[in-house]
Amino acid sequence: MTKVKICGITSVEDALMAAAAGADALGFIFFEKSPRFLDTEKAASIITSLPPFIQVVGLFVNAPLEFVNDTADRCRLDIAQLHGDESPDYCGEVRRRVMKAFRVRGMESLAAMPDYRVAGYVLDAYSPNAYGGTGAKFDWECAVAAKAHGPIVLAGGLEPDNVTSAVAQVAPYGVDVSSGVELSPGVKDPEKVRNFIRRAKGF
Repeated sequence: MTKVKICGITSVEDALMAAAAGADALGFIFFEKSPRFLDTEKAASIITSLPPFIQVVGLFVNAPLEFVNDTADRCRLDIAQLHGDESPDYCGEVRRRVMKAFRVRGMESLAAMPDYRVAGYVLDAYSPNAYGGTGAKFDWECAVAAKAHGPIVLAGGLEPDNVTSAVAQVAPYGVDVSSGVELSPGVKDPEKVRNFIRRAKGF
């Protein structure tokens, strides 16, 4: 069954709602330029309220390694999702399992994937203006090809109306959504979250 990550959590209410709806993982963004940015203290407060068995993912973009490891410890993160230009050596120094994000323009965007020995790969749409959360979609055939390198988490432009077809075409390990289930940046729509999770998991 496809795993579902709800990213860009900014409140206890949304975190508990997404967990109750069946999310496997929740994402917290530690990138100040994101409209869904959280500081470490607030994120840690939300995370302490989560029920068991929910994976906690911290999203970072070209952050100092010390900041990533310190935040992972203070927030008790399970996984670090690296969405910038982090090198394979950098990933190896992170004291958590790593998901490395690749911003996909075409098949050429996958060329560096074999260099990264990480737990999984997030495939998002390339944008010249942002490192993710844009709601833009890319050619899912690239994601099908990328599965040869390891577990793929499909992101970029997913929403309740297209996640069923995305899962049918790609059969990814997981899907990752933020803007596609929101009322406004950082504020989730409970109905969209529930519909997205049901459809992603084939219920």
